[in-house]
Amino acid sequence: MLELQHIAVQKNGTPILMQVDLRIAAQEIHSILGRNGTGKTTLAYSLMGLPDYALNAGDILWEGRSITNLSVAERAKLGITLAWQEPARFEGLSVAEYLHLGQQGKKAAFSPAQCLDQVGLDPTAYLARTVDATLSGGERKRIELAAVLAMQPRLAILDEPDSGIDALSLDFIKGVIRTLVREGASILLITHHEEVAAMADRASVLCAGRILKTGLPEEATRLFRNHCQPCRHVNEPEEELIHYV
Repeated sequence: MLELQHIAVQKNGTPILMQVDLRIAAQEIHSILGRNGTGKTTLAYSLMGLPDYALNAGDILWEGRSITNLSVAERAKLGITLAWQEPARFEGLSVAEYLHLGQQGKKAAFSPAQCLDQVGLDPTAYLARTVDATLSGGERKRIELAAVLAMQPRLAILDEPDSGIDALSLDFIKGVIRTLVREGASILLITHHEEVAAMADRASVLCAGRILKTGLPEEATRLFRNHCQPCRHVNEPEEELIHYV
């Protein structure tokens, strides 16, 4: 479904991603394992087409066709969506309105209430709430994941969905990921937690902007656990890069 061919991304003249090759099949869960500063979020933003993360080299193919020059909106129309590491803010909307946004023009498989149930939030307590600062970070994360489910994407890019989430919430997130796959989606699951990566069909280890290995999750997590250590090189501003030793 999705293929990255030798993609490279620079920020302010600094290489972030270098010669990254990756393939994601239909209805596959593919984990990207890497510590902070390895380029995981840059990879997510580049795939979504954010203007500040345009490719310096390489190509992104969607079902065999290049989408490298398509905008965020055009990629979204293809069915690609991104759940941010820091949940997006839509101040003033009710949760119900927010969940309806991605369903416009679609025959919805799940109602907003069902989407909230899937992430472990009581619809009677949350549908009428406003998306604002009264929601905790964990609540925002789960509501954003409910919105991804409501969108019925063909490819969901989940950037650290487990960040700042307790163990109970993590179980709900895993459940949503499985539901998305059953509904026909592919998942790119970006994480530095081995427990989350373990649910994938395949996993890749990203280090210093390069893919070190792609294989079964247990193979990737073994490499990640035993060989990825912080080093002093700079990859992303004010973040550590990881060195393969």
